[in-house]
Amino acid sequence: MAAKKVALANRWMSVTDVIDRLRRARENREQQSKLLEGLEGRAKLRRDEVERSLADLPHNQRSQVVTRAVNGFRSELKRQSLDSRVAYLKAVGALREDVNSARAHYQSPVQMLAREGLGSERRSRLLHQIEKSGQIELASLAALAASTGDKELAAALLTRNSGLPVNDRAFSSQALADALVGDEWRRVTQAIAEVDRIAVEAVHADSAFESGKPNATRAVNIALMRRDEQAMGADLTDLEDEDTEETQED
Repeated sequence: MAAKKVALANRWMSVTDVIDRLRRARENREQQSKLLEGLEGRAKLRRDEVERSLADLPHNQRSQVVTRAVNGFRSELKRQSLDSRVAYLKAVGALREDVNSARAHYQSPVQMLAREGLGSERRSRLLHQIEKSGQIELASLAALAASTGDKELAAALLTRNSGLPVNDRAFSSQALADALVGDEWRRVTQAIAEVDRIAVEAVHADSAFESGKPNATRAVNIALMRRDEQAMGADLTDLEDEDTEETQED
């Protein structure tokens, strides 16, 4: 059986780093939306002005003149705003690339828990202490780690449990990891997914402005991405309040 290849080129990002990228992606998208809404507003205003000035013309003739005038005005708006619009797309594209590269480090709660306290003196001491522990003791310690939120003990137990034959393991490594870091894993996974979706939304919005009409297929794809985010169940509604709470705790 071929050995599973490990992606060694993926950059490391902490959960805080990923959340920061999400915040920046949201801000970038909000600013882009304001720009595009302003441009669309100017185009609509231009249409209204031309229509009023040609009110005496027959409907068909007026419609043709208005369309030509507005299309010309939109073309000018596109040229004037091109640099700003491209800058927003480049910024969110870079944020998307960052978090997608870090995705490899957040494949599961077990993977996250396994890193806890890696190389620390306490984890090494715990591993030595439980080296000869049997199933009952390991299961009891796993329950203790889950109840007290002791991630370092849980990580040591995870290592010991994983080294046992499958049928002899004292507890579910997945269940222990979910109890200790499951919520954090869902937060970071959902944050990565949201940055991904925001990048797609940004491209969709700019393309709709360029063409004058939205892409129905891309709109459906965005809706499905949003549905998948919501299914993860993490609460990422107010990142600013989370930062304030973390600062106060520190």
